[in-house]
Amino acid sequence: MALVDTPLRLAVLAFVAMWAAAHLGIRLRRLKKESEVDELAQFGVIVGAALTLLGLLIGFSYSMAVSRYDQRKNLEEEEANAIGTEYLRAGLLSAADAAKVRGGLKSYLDERVLFYDARDEQRVERINASSAVISADLWSIVQSAALAQPGANTALAAAGLNSVLNSQGYTQAAWWNRIPIAAWGLMLSIGICCNVLLGYSTPHPEIKVHSVFFILPALVAVSFFLISELDSPRGGLIRVQPVNLLSVLHSWPSSRP
Repeated sequence: MALVDTPLRLAVLAFVAMWAAAHLGIRLRRLKKESEVDELAQFGVIVGAALTLLGLLIGFSYSMAVSRYDQRKNLEEEEANAIGTEYLRAGLLSAADAAKVRGGLKSYLDERVLFYDARDEQRVERINASSAVISADLWSIVQSAALAQPGANTALAAAGLNSVLNSQGYTQAAWWNRIPIAAWGLMLSIGICCNVLLGYSTPHPEIKVHSVFFILPALVAVSFFLISELDSPRGGLIRVQPVNLLSVLHSWPSSRP
């Protein structure tokens, strides 16, 4: 699993890297024994500009993560609506075909719920493979019914199943739509640079206690943790729950315990 899919590990790594960068800046400052007021003032301006840039990047990344999280929630709702609608439209087919389609939809819905709950990628691949087989069987049933008895009723059932299959594709695309790795690398690099500059611009580098240099790394690490939590569909604690899919599943008579 990638580092950005483990928010806690990412936050710890970011904190350690930026804390070490701040102390590297302090050591570099100690190598230059003479301190000039103008030089420190110039570094203060640079540090302020770098921190502003870092704040903007974190803000943009947070906005991207929130929008992607909301998109995954909305698509889960749309997927549940599509499956529930097709379950009803299956009644427009013959009794035998309707029973087959509804039975297949129940199996399909079980797989979709597992898709949201799964964390292991290998398990996800097995779920997707099983869903693809069930989808092919469902389409074969509806297609045969539409060819045997073409009409408005079978057209509605076919359109409903098409919406079900499309909604799965949209959901999968949304789960693949993540914050680029390059953006993470840029944020971490600028964060490290900010801490190096902050350590270098300290007016008293001879002081050994620098508790203030825990603050910026901690704040940035917490920001990275929250962004990664929202952006990671499977690795974090903040995850999209299949509440709408489960609601549809429990609304079907044979699905009730």
